[in-house]
Amino acid sequence: MRPHTLTSAFVSVSRLYTAAAAASSSTCRATHALLPSNLLKTCIPSTTRPLSTSSSLSKLVSPQAETTASKQEIRIPTPSTPVTMAANSATLLESFKARRTYYQLNKELPIPKDKITSIVQENLIQVPSSFNSQSNRVLVLYGAEHDKLWDITSEVLKPLVPAESWDATAGRNAGFKAGAGTVLFFIDTTVISNMQEKFALYKDRFPTWAEHSTAMLQFATWTTLEAEGLGANLQHYNPLIDERVAAEWNIPANWQLTAQLVFGGRAGEPGPKDHLPLEETFKVAGA
Repeated sequence: MRPHTLTSAFVSVSRLYTAAAAASSSTCRATHALLPSNLLKTCIPSTTRPLSTSSSLSKLVSPQAETTASKQEIRIPTPSTPVTMAANSATLLESFKARRTYYQLNKELPIPKDKITSIVQENLIQVPSSFNSQSNRVLVLYGAEHDKLWDITSEVLKPLVPAESWDATAGRNAGFKAGAGTVLFFIDTTVISNMQEKFALYKDRFPTWAEHSTAMLQFATWTTLEAEGLGANLQHYNPLIDERVAAEWNIPANWQLTAQLVFGGRAGEPGPKDHLPLEETFKVAGA
């Protein structure tokens, strides 16, 4: 398991791809492991595959401006030069860029529910976990069951929210309920306990590593659903709603709720999204 260091990961893939044609088969398999196969085009043999140069990707890697902060010549990129990337890497990055927060949703799904279910299942299978512990668990709610979740959330929150703030809270919950479904993400704490006993040296790390894995699953699910034309937004009403959710849907006591991904048809556009300058957030050494 690794954090989401997307830029360096995909630049490495591009370099490997252009350096050795024999690596194209493994690159293809790795790419399809991240997204369900029905979301990506069939891999093209490396001898004929065109490499894309996108101006939209130019901000990811560029000429380096050296700094004297370290004898290791740590360098900070300044966006200017486009990067040639393998076709599948570019496709993945375009999907990552297209993933946004859609708060305005409706119940008109652009794809069948069984396809959504299959996409979520495939993400659950493919997302990595530390020591392959497979601690992720998922519940998908559609229709009336989805509506029930957000009714429950309102019931739990109303006694806790100041009266003068309730209208705003109720409006947000109504927006979530207006969607078509919710994916609930859980961590199986029994898996964590078992790994802590088996690998005592890393006992204090397994809870954090499990959080890494559920975060990757949330990101993968969010991205793949939006790649199919859905809108989605990620919420965190746990642990306030945990007890009611467990009782309503017979959730095992060892499943710990971590997030709720609301999805549906797009009834509006996402808001603007700003990024910090790469000069403040990214460094490279040894390149």
